[in-house]
Amino acid sequence: MAAVDLRDGESPEHLITRFRQAVQRDGILREIKQRRHFIPKGERRRIAQAKAARRRRRAISKRAAL
Repeated sequence: MAAVDLRDGESPEHLITRFRQAVQRDGILREIKQRRHFIPKGERRRIAQAKAARRRRRAISKRAAL
């Protein structure tokens, strides 16, 4: 759970900014989006492997471009 405390002399706008950063850092919204629909364990594994393969291909192509 993301929580922020108001600091001395801090504006409400800055407090909201710090809260948004905390939510982003904790990955709360990402997890909510993932939980909207049930994805079986095997399919989650396949998706993770495909993402890893894309990252590897991208890293190789970046190295080749240099």
